[in-house]
Amino acid sequence: GHLPTWLQGILLRNGPGMHTIGDSQYNHWFDGLALLHSFTFKNGEVYYRSKYLRSDTYNANIEANRIVVSEFGTMAYPDPCKNIFAKAFSYLSHTIPEFTDNCLINIMKTGEDFYATGETNFIRKIDPQTLETLEKVDYNKYVAVNLATSHPHYDSAGNVLNMGTSIVDKGKTKYVLFKIPSSVPAQEKKKSCFKHLEVVCSIPSHSLLHPSYYHSFGLTENYIIFIEQPFRLDIVKMATAYIRGVNWASCLAYNKDDKTWFHFIDRKTKKEVSTKFYTDAFVFFHHINAYEEDGHIVFDLIAYIDNSLYEMFYLKNLKNDFEVNSKLTSIPTCKRFVVPLQYDKDAEMGSNLVRLASTATAVKEKDGNIYCQPERLCEGIELPRINYDYNGKKYKYVFATKVQWSPVPTQIAKFNTQTKEMLCWEGDDCWPSEPVFVPNPDAKEEDDGVVLTCVVKSDPKEAPFLLVLDAKTFTELARATVNVHMHMDLHGMFIPEQVVKTD
Repeated sequence: GHLPTWLQGILLRNGPGMHTIGDSQYNHWFDGLALLHSFTFKNGEVYYRSKYLRSDTYNANIEANRIVVSEFGTMAYPDPCKNIFAKAFSYLSHTIPEFTDNCLINIMKTGEDFYATGETNFIRKIDPQTLETLEKVDYNKYVAVNLATSHPHYDSAGNVLNMGTSIVDKGKTKYVLFKIPSSVPAQEKKKSCFKHLEVVCSIPSHSLLHPSYYHSFGLTENYIIFIEQPFRLDIVKMATAYIRGVNWASCLAYNKDDKTWFHFIDRKTKKEVSTKFYTDAFVFFHHINAYEEDGHIVFDLIAYIDNSLYEMFYLKNLKNDFEVNSKLTSIPTCKRFVVPLQYDKDAEMGSNLVRLASTATAVKEKDGNIYCQPERLCEGIELPRINYDYNGKKYKYVFATKVQWSPVPTQIAKFNTQTKEMLCWEGDDCWPSEPVFVPNPDAKEEDDGVVLTCVVKSDPKEAPFLLVLDAKTFTELARATVNVHMHMDLHGMFIPEQVVKTD
């Protein structure tokens, strides 16, 4: 096929790539050593490159020829040949975990720099052209967080907004919202953006010893949306996990009888909205988008009725009888919540406060809390992306992978949130990855551009390829076949050539 002439830049992808080191193997697919790969578009040609992230974790494991650094689903233990004192010291030093810098989930842009990110307090700077691994950054030096999301947001000035959990601040477990500026003052050119990191606000955890797990958060023009779900980390269990011989993932528990709390932070005042909004228990990883309309906040996300998705990616479940072991017990459901920030304070108890055209409801209760129920938009989509120019604004289109019986996607979908129509692309034996929308520089409409996805073939004899779809019609424009073993990945970003040279 043919690539649009305007498509010039680099698609960067990140995900787990190496699961066996020497005689040792990770337990979970999400634990594998990070493998970066890139597709560079230049003058109608596509160039492919891949490289393992040379993290401290990678270097230590390769040098020892076994797994020596713990990941979320795999606990590593000292060499059995070590003496008793070294072992005892090792056990004591694990009460507050020293987390991994195996940043295998996403790519983040900060100022003019790019970072591989995971969900710990470490990120690794990378060169987007060569994929070389550069310096390690510890968020904890600039803000008291032990965990941070790998789905930051970018405001109109290019500043990064992100969230992290602080679990060691004298028992005051909290969620911290912070901003990393896109540039530093001229007289401080040699200083990094992180030295000017600013805490926007913090939200106390509903339970000091059981903070919520979260993978992303939402943003509108005036508000930050944080959802505190009843999928929680047990800090005491986590501190004793190493001694008890279990992994950190076993310290996560879902309580289906608990509430899911919505927090809305005013971006101007940096204060949380005082009204308490909540819904029933669910588990979710990905926000899609959010916007404000007529005194309401509307936000869309993908929710599950349990936490079985994480369990499915244990490697023991991904063997040859994978189709038998990996039936989804909870189908991902795209839900829309409509939350009335401005409502009639004299409204009757039990009345629906939503004034927009939606089946979503928000009901006032005796204690003043507001109970929200969502509108179901569709089922079976995950890894959602949008035209980021519409982030925080009213929008139409979600680009996502489509899953059926298993957590491994077989189709790429374009979903219209207004008409509920869905277009799909699929190919024989094809497993596509998260689709990335790239807008046409002269676009007049939201879906004017292309969708890029890396497609792995389920038959190992067939070569993987990069697929380029027309975002409007969802017809195939081109594919670039890569004659290497390509891994399924998680997330990534497209960098236009005006941001980074495509030499």
